[in-house]
Amino acid sequence: MFENVKQVKSTASQRKQSLQISIDCKATVNLGNFSRGGKARGTEAVKALDHDMATKEKMIPFGILNLENDQLYVFYGNSYKTSDFICDAIEQWWEQVRETNRYVDELVIYADNGPESNSHRTQFLFRMVEFAKKVGLKIRLVYYPPYHSKYNPIERGWSYLENHWNGSLLNTVTSVLEWTKTMVWKCMNPIVKLLDQPYQKGVRLSKQELAEIQPHIIRHSELKKWDVTIVPEPVNY
Repeated sequence: MFENVKQVKSTASQRKQSLQISIDCKATVNLGNFSRGGKARGTEAVKALDHDMATKEKMIPFGILNLENDQLYVFYGNSYKTSDFICDAIEQWWEQVRETNRYVDELVIYADNGPESNSHRTQFLFRMVEFAKKVGLKIRLVYYPPYHSKYNPIERGWSYLENHWNGSLLNTVTSVLEWTKTMVWKCMNPIVKLLDQPYQKGVRLSKQELAEIQPHIIRHSELKKWDVTIVPEPVNY
């Protein structure tokens, strides 16, 4: 599986028309005066709660790392970590970058096969097929092996963010967004956006809906779960 990732990267790097990105959802951020075990400089210790049993707001971070120029994009949701949240973020990201990537005909996405974006999550596949048809891109989903998400390039961006806000109190939406905006990654600040809308958990396709998108999905002959290509035009088998 690692050899497959390596081979895909090598091939895509040699094609100007292929744009490679790394995606991942970071752990949910609970809003409040909660201690997260970090350290902060100051004359006095930051006062924080030592447990977080109270009802609280939360923010879900989803990141997209452009492997061509190292630009990091961070999208925050405030309801649930779902396929629709992830796909909305990808679509909004593409709207931001499409003008500078008019030559691109293939989007290669590296991910860790998490539950919301794995290659058998029907709603994720449906949204990816609809996206491919809408923008005319071939989309290749390439997954890292189980328990090896640390090799996904965007994970390094998350570690920078964790060190950046470290012992700070993340008690408001604004504080989370502003701390993220001021992080420096590869000599650049992330581009940050809030997706402030509710997302429903457990959305799945019916058998008929799933059958309708199957002609757009091509699975690797040996790594069927770990390498999936989605094409805008249906393939006749």
